[in-house]
Amino acid sequence: MGGHGHGAPYTIPKYTEFKTKGIPQLEELEKALAQKGLKDPWIRNEAWRYHPGFGTKLQRARKLFFRGFPLGLALTIATVAFDKLAGGEDHDHGHH
Repeated sequence: MGGHGHGAPYTIPKYTEFKTKGIPQLEELEKALAQKGLKDPWIRNEAWRYHPGFGTKLQRARKLFFRGFPLGLALTIATVAFDKLAGGEDHDHGHH
């Protein structure tokens, strides 16, 4: 493997890049744990969730639920148009 002059397709960030300082939710969690005499050594592993690139909960939910909406809408319109142009049967349900 390797030897082709190609680098990795992605880079893994160093663990030191993730800090809880400046993230209010994680700072509050640290304070609450400290009041109970506890410390979470892995709390920095949650810092990526609050990175601006991941957006708010609403933005993530919108992306999750509406990811395929434009394609689905386009395919629905194309199907209805094809049915109309192909002279699909009349859907009167037996009314004369």
